[in-house]
Amino acid sequence: MWVVHIPSIEHRVGISHSTLGSLLLFLAVGAIAGMQLSGPLADRYGSRRMVVLAGSGLAAATLGPGFAVTTWQLGAALAVFGFANGALDVSMNSQAVEAEQLYGRPIMSAFHGMFSVGGVLGSLIGFGTLAASLPPYVTLACSSAVGFVAVAAFSRPLLPHRAIDPPVGGESSSHGRFSSRVLALGALAFMLMLAEGVANDWSALQVKEQLGASNAVAALSFGAFSATMTVGRFTADRISARVGPVAVVRVGALISAVGMLTVVTSGLLPLTLAGWALFGAGLSGCIPQIFTTAGNLGSGSAGTNMSRVVGMGYVGFLAGPAVIGWITTVVSLTTAMLVPLMCVLVAAGFAGVVRRGGPTTDRDHTGSS
Repeated sequence: MWVVHIPSIEHRVGISHSTLGSLLLFLAVGAIAGMQLSGPLADRYGSRRMVVLAGSGLAAATLGPGFAVTTWQLGAALAVFGFANGALDVSMNSQAVEAEQLYGRPIMSAFHGMFSVGGVLGSLIGFGTLAASLPPYVTLACSSAVGFVAVAAFSRPLLPHRAIDPPVGGESSSHGRFSSRVLALGALAFMLMLAEGVANDWSALQVKEQLGASNAVAALSFGAFSATMTVGRFTADRISARVGPVAVVRVGALISAVGMLTVVTSGLLPLTLAGWALFGAGLSGCIPQIFTTAGNLGSGSAGTNMSRVVGMGYVGFLAGPAVIGWITTVVSLTTAMLVPLMCVLVAAGFAGVVRRGGPTTDRDHTGSS
């Protein structure tokens, strides 16, 4: 809902694109801060409590951008908005890991699929209210109300806090091992979310520049990417249950590589759109596997581990589009797409880091590490 109102809010506040880009850094910094704070708090007080607090905070923060009328008001509103969003991102993924542990089979990708559906519905509603000439503060105020109702209605079934015993041998004896594993998972998340961020921000422009397509036709590339990403998230759990998370990440990253290679080399619109669709399909199941592994390390700090992995991934999501922008000062946008191609290839090579045991056991039938 926020994203579809960016142009109208930018016009109302009276700022340039460059100023808006700077203000979006407030949102990013706030999000990363919220992620790093909510993880340890979820470990101490439970992810359920943090979901309620962060969800309520996000519902309230949604009002800020809608009512901001000056540059600094918008910057402050985005910082708070990002903080609450980041806190909710980590705490709800921590809660999802606990639910998956009790469920006994992979379900994390389905949660991310619902996240995608929410994004699509929010965009459609936002476009509809804009077409009806409703001011942003009205729509965002309604979104805020819906958020509060959702928190009140769905907080009771969330899982209560449960203490997790440290691993055998003591927490301190395993601290280094868990820290290196978290770093490896974070690096994997960084590469894959960097690739996803590039698709979000540059797919339409790549098609327009490379093929000379109109804005409407070029937008189909992001539509193809988003559609296969959403569908893939609802099918990845069953695939993970059969072949294991390592295979999901490795094969998924390779499928994405094929898709991006098609985008880079194709001169035909249907083939380029197919490439972006493959790119989304391959990425769809990867991130949920990483988050689940981070939450099942058994270190007694699931929320903290999650916050670090999600935080590193989010940095990649933000850095990817910026890196592509810098590279385009030297080469074409299509050539710059070699960056996400290399990222997914490296991710395929290091997919073994998501191997895990426990309730969502890794049934990796590939025979590789």
